[in-house]
Amino acid sequence: MTNKDKYQQLCDSEPSIPIFSRGWWLDSVCDSPKHWNVILIEKGGNIVASMPYYIQYKYGFILLVQPPLTQKFGPWFRPSKAKYAKAIAEQKDLMQAMIDQLPSFDYFQQSWDYRNLNWLPFYWRNFKQTTRYTYILPNIVDESLIWSGMQTKIRTDIRKAESRFKLTVRDDVSLDIFLQLNQLTFQRQGQEQPYSNDLIRSLDLACLKHHSRKILIAEDSEGRYHAGVYIVWDDNSAYYLMGGSDPEMRNSGATSLCLWYAIRHAATVTQRFDFEGSMMESVERFFRAFGAQQMPYFLLSKVPSRILKITHCLKNVLGS
Repeated sequence: MTNKDKYQQLCDSEPSIPIFSRGWWLDSVCDSPKHWNVILIEKGGNIVASMPYYIQYKYGFILLVQPPLTQKFGPWFRPSKAKYAKAIAEQKDLMQAMIDQLPSFDYFQQSWDYRNLNWLPFYWRNFKQTTRYTYILPNIVDESLIWSGMQTKIRTDIRKAESRFKLTVRDDVSLDIFLQLNQLTFQRQGQEQPYSNDLIRSLDLACLKHHSRKILIAEDSEGRYHAGVYIVWDDNSAYYLMGGSDPEMRNSGATSLCLWYAIRHAATVTQRFDFEGSMMESVERFFRAFGAQQMPYFLLSKVPSRILKITHCLKNVLGS
């Protein structure tokens, strides 16, 4: 049995593994199943830690990077019953074993799940860390508490969307409609879409098979689609994966309305809601206004290749 076969079995039996690290997710978002693999640490016949990785080959370089549409990555550890000091010591040994088993690479970059608070063993192996932030609603059971925790502007936008613009939120609209709204957002920002529609379709089929996604679209009485959101979830959290809106109708409050419905749906299938916060100031402000709590997570990197290191430094200096 290969490591990936063992890992698939682990994912089926261990609900604490985040959706972004599950084998079926990686099969869907990686350009080939051959381009991802996983490190497993076993003790006494049991898997006690795992760390999937995604391999890209560019211009002769080997890159271990974040798969597309995969917000968080990094190691998973089986919960330990040991006292804190011993548990940290065990984690140190497991991480060192993971690093030793990584394939040879020229560039490494992973955004870890925010629940991974300890990256010290990677620091000792000359990895670098940048702190980033997401926004989380840690308890979505009490709808009234979430509503009262929102800033006034968000509540006003939601009321405006329903009363003035007569928007209704549908969950039976085709994926193609969402893709159109998603593309319009990138066009408005003057950016290329960072993933292909074929990749989204592949992921969508996998999420449907595993009952792990919901598309919510705001529609007016004339049948025009204002905005949409795409969320996924596991047993621990829902995640705002993608969104989109028609730039001609951006003032209708449709995105706020869709997210409100998304949070309410998430409360029926999981425990918390993760906005997958952007480091862009305007996006951060919007997510924070939902009453979500700021949560740091780690972006780890390492560039052993001298050529890539020089290129990376030049890009930072030149701002390109």
